[in-house]
Amino acid sequence: MYTTIVFLPLLAAIVAGLFGRVLGNRGSQLVTCGALVISAVLSLFAFADVALGGQTYHVNVLPWIQSGDFTVNWALKIDTLTAVMLVVVTGVSSLVHIYSVGYMAHDPDVPRFMSYLSLFTFAMLMLVTADNFVQLFFGWEGVGLASYLLIGFWYKKPSACAAAIKAFLVNRVGDFGFALGIFAIFLVFGTLQYDAVFARAAEFVGKDFIFLNYQVDVLTTICLLLFVGAMGKSAQIGLHTWLPDAMEGPTPVSALIHAATMVTAGVFMVARCSPLFELSPYARDVVTFIGATTALFAATVGLTQNDIKRVIAYSTCSQLGYMFFAAGVSAYGGAIFHLFTHAFFKALLFLGAGSVIHALSNEQDMRKMGGIWKKIPLTYALMLVGTLALTGVPFFAGYYSKDMIIESAYAAGSEMGHYAFVLGVGAAFLTSFYSWRLIFMTFHGAPRASEDVMHHIHESPPVMTIPLIILAAGAMLSGVLFAGYFVGHGYAEFWRGSLTLAGENVMEAAHHVPGWVKLMPLIMSASGFVLSWLFYIKAPDVPGRIARMHAPIYQFLLNKWYFDEIYDFLFVRPAKALGRFLWKKGDGATIDGLGPDGVSAAVANLAARARRLQSGYVYHYAFAMLIGVAAIVTWFVAMGA
Repeated sequence: MYTTIVFLPLLAAIVAGLFGRVLGNRGSQLVTCGALVISAVLSLFAFADVALGGQTYHVNVLPWIQSGDFTVNWALKIDTLTAVMLVVVTGVSSLVHIYSVGYMAHDPDVPRFMSYLSLFTFAMLMLVTADNFVQLFFGWEGVGLASYLLIGFWYKKPSACAAAIKAFLVNRVGDFGFALGIFAIFLVFGTLQYDAVFARAAEFVGKDFIFLNYQVDVLTTICLLLFVGAMGKSAQIGLHTWLPDAMEGPTPVSALIHAATMVTAGVFMVARCSPLFELSPYARDVVTFIGATTALFAATVGLTQNDIKRVIAYSTCSQLGYMFFAAGVSAYGGAIFHLFTHAFFKALLFLGAGSVIHALSNEQDMRKMGGIWKKIPLTYALMLVGTLALTGVPFFAGYYSKDMIIESAYAAGSEMGHYAFVLGVGAAFLTSFYSWRLIFMTFHGAPRASEDVMHHIHESPPVMTIPLIILAAGAMLSGVLFAGYFVGHGYAEFWRGSLTLAGENVMEAAHHVPGWVKLMPLIMSASGFVLSWLFYIKAPDVPGRIARMHAPIYQFLLNKWYFDEIYDFLFVRPAKALGRFLWKKGDGATIDGLGPDGVSAAVANLAARARRLQSGYVYHYAFAMLIGVAAIVTWFVAMGA
């Protein structure tokens, strides 16, 4: 069953990719959607058997790498953490596949798109089922490659090509650190098998090595290198710049990348490596700091964005920050719980945004929307559900998972935990504000689209709305149904060692924090809603006045803290200048000038000079012969003397 779950998407990708012209659009859609639905249904059985039934499995697929004593098999590790990720990945991906049937109906390259989606899903499944770091890296790079293909799917658009290259390059920066971390694990432990590495991790507590005359802790170095990879893949501050630009891809791609797959890979990896991170308090503090800072940073940027997809993209970046600082304070169950619930409501919001874009003839600027809720009431209602879940309204999914993360940060009792708590509460307020801003600007107020666009607004077809309805059900029910398992008193029985805690369960302490701590996220959520309502419904002229009054701050947020401009100044321009210098002076002037081009130029010059001697006059040739004879006679006379 487990090999079927993993390899069916690969088979579908191969069939649609190689035989798409024969199958046609409909055939490619049936093959890929059918394979993903089967994988999703089997994943539900796997979840019931493993996560709820207490089983674990280790499935050997085939021998893979053997070099001397180093052996790596292609094998599947099926425990509770894997089962949860299987449901998330195959569930959301199958719905995205089905949604794409309607959204991409008029695209000329449907088979290629469906093939890329299935390939992406296979790579993510390889990542979450890996039982060793080599296989993890294989899946890690696979989702990077597939994301490049999907973001740049509309390759005739220069902006899409640029976004794809940017995503690929920024992820390579993180992946370099990730690869170094894997090399360090092999150097220290002599193996890359999860179980063997985790079993011996405690032996290296307190051990260090010398690097540049500094004593560096072994486990801390490994964890930080692995986390650099997570920062790139999960778009944490510093390596986040690729994420908003990824909106250049089709909307289903945005939902797949930002909801359940690529961006959650880093969170999954930290949770999987919890036996290592638990033995390095410093590394966990770094994870907490980066996660909390990202949560607030991305939320501030989301306040000023006008592209509906970019607002949701920065929301994803912020929510990933929550997941990381949860892992940093050892609330791994809370991090994965939020990953689980977030997959439903964020996919719902992205696909809902796609439905809005579809209705408005591909318009994405919220300043050109408004007054459309009566024309697409189903999409409006479903996006409301996603917004309620995202902002943490009671009884919706985000209320259970995000509040647990904030409470765990407070319960941790450390300085870094309090830092995360304060920034998490602040980000909750900003999340509510920009989420309701999106709803109010998109659906309410006076219509700002042209009359022709308003006349053609229509609800999306069932093939697009049915996946939204299923995701909305998940956004409403996933929190209340599974909170007891993921973060409640049944935590130990549910996870059964797939997540490791070195000390006390901080999530147990989170249940006993003061009442005001429990109320803070709800208060912030309500405050954000009220302020957004005042700004965009009651007095819609106020945001513009505030933006003009505080233009430097507004521009700072609108330009995303100028990260792109700073990187352009520090890295892109110097790299271009160095490349141009090496091209013109090094390659052109030196290597080619003195090498092939220089030799050929010298030969051509000599040939030109020799050619000028060929005048065509007999007396010139006779004179040359006479000079030659005289020279030879002179030579023999001189030599005879």
